[in-house]
Amino acid sequence: SIIHKHDGFIDVLSNEGEGTEFLLYLPASKNVLPVSKPKSKEKGKIVRGSYNILIMDDEEMIRTMLTTLLTILGHKVITSCDGSETIEKYQNSSFDFVMLDITIPGGIGGIETIKQLKVIDPKIKAIVSSGYGNSPVISNYKDYGFCASLTKPYLLDELKTVIETVMAP
Repeated sequence: SIIHKHDGFIDVLSNEGEGTEFLLYLPASKNVLPVSKPKSKEKGKIVRGSYNILIMDDEEMIRTMLTTLLTILGHKVITSCDGSETIEKYQNSSFDFVMLDITIPGGIGGIETIKQLKVIDPKIKAIVSSGYGNSPVISNYKDYGFCASLTKPYLLDELKTVIETVMAP
């Protein structure tokens, strides 16, 4: 849906016994981005191995990608594919924060999940995530019980910044 939303497409090349190749095509931007000065190394630094994170997303590819990124940053990650599984895992383990996708087709999505998690832990720290940047939940995340929001596709620097913001004392 993210690729389609950006007027792109996916092509697949596959030969039995040889593997499969996925080609993602996205249009180039006509906008010229300004070159920014490098940020201080201390500002964007996250202490390695510092957080236990629970990720809820219905797409396995997103769960895998987030797990890889967060593990590279030194965090421990547990994933779930819907709200029911997330609530069960939250009750049985200790997490520093959760990251919840808004829409889970055929399951409990992020909005209902955060309501139930807040009953369990009123001080829960939660990030809402979506591929739809124009969603009112993304722009008004505090009204829905979240501490921050992230729009897919994720950029590593945005992910770091959101984690720093959510986990700031």
